[in-house]
Parts: sequence; structure tokens; C-alpha cells
Amino acid sequence: MPVVALTGGIAAGKSVVADTLSGHGIVVIDADQVARDVVEPGSPALAGIAEVFGTQVIGADGRLDRAALGERVFSDPAARQQLNDIVHPAVWQRSQERFDNHLREHPKVPLVYAIPLLAEGSRVNEFDLVVVVDAPAQIREARLVQERGMGQAEASSRVGAQASDEERRAIADVVIDSSGELSDTQAQARTLAALLLEHWPGTLSAIPRQLPPSAE
Repeated sequence: MPVVALTGGIAAGKSVVADTLSGHGIVVIDADQVARDVVEPGSPALAGIAEVFGTQVIGADGRLDRAALGERVFSDPAARQQLNDIVHPAVWQRSQERFDNHLREHPKVPLVYAIPLLAEGSRVNEFDLVVVVDAPAQIREARLVQERGMGQAEASSRVGAQASDEERRAIADVVIDSSGELSDTQAQARTLAALLLEHWPGTLSAIPRQLPPSAE
């Protein structure tokens, strides 16, 4: 089953690329949204989180209190691993179900899985093509400060907690350079959309590693 992975560090512009692909007829499944779905009230994953981290991470409405949970795991690698051990298998199972449904219902439509932490995990070989949205760490830190209002220390911490730029490039079959203007990133994403539609599903290896801007 062909699936294209779309990944990139925080503030690299992955959402810009995903939105552009969606606008050109590509189906994009967002791993972050799947992760929210699998911890809905009544889910086994939410029950597992409550068992490990306590009911204080569950809000009065029965939903996961993400802020409270984040405080518990952000600076504690062992706790973060416990959380990942609960959530990641549930996310992957739900995602595979959605992949299978897409294959049955729309086999001729390219499928992209937007997954932020691909380089940090062990599933890179599950995908037929890996697209990395790439911007240097210092540019991404500046975006977090300017566009999301973070302090410099927090921005540096968020970027540093993820895989390095080199580690992401090492898994890339295709690189979108998002270090420039927004319009440049969107142009490369349009080119990628055209190539996916052209080569899906059998000749994805023909897509070049470095994308030229679209002709639009």
C-alpha cells in the first residue's frame, strides 16, 4: 500500500506544504489529529494515560488536559517514553486503518501522512517516499519567537528536543527547502503535488530529491 510520509521539524512549514497538497487533490492524513482522536473520552489510550499519570491530567469534562500532561512529560524523558508507549501504538493502528480505507475507496488518489516526529521514531521504512520540509534550526527558532510568541529559551528547547536537521535530511527521499519566502515553499509543494499525481502509485522513485519551483 503506497503511503508518502511528510515530515519536518517544528516551525519548518510542514502545515503549509500539507495544505497546498490538499488543495491540489492529494489526501493528507494528519498524525497529530489522529493522536487527538485516540485519546477521546472512553478510549483505551486515555484510560492508560490516567492509570499511569493520574486523574489530575484528565479535565472536569473527561477530556485529556494537555497542558497538565505536558508539564509532567516535557522535561522528563522517562515519563515522555511512558506516554509514547501508550499513545504511539494506538495512533499507528488508527492510522493504518485510515490507510486501508483510503486504498479501498480511492486507490488512484495519492495519500500523504503528515508525521512530525518521523526521524525520532522507527517507522521510516514503512513509507514508500519520505518528504522532508527543511529549514535550519536557527530559522525555525526565529519563527517560533516571531510568529508564536515564544521566548528564545523555550524556542531553542523545543527545537533541540527534536531530531537534528542532519538526521531528518538523512531519511529524506525528497527535500522541500522552506528556509525562504512562503511563496517559495508553496511553489515547491505545488510541484510535489503535480509529481505525485503523475507518478502515483507505481513510480514514486522518479520524483527528484530537490524540487524546482512550480511553473505556476
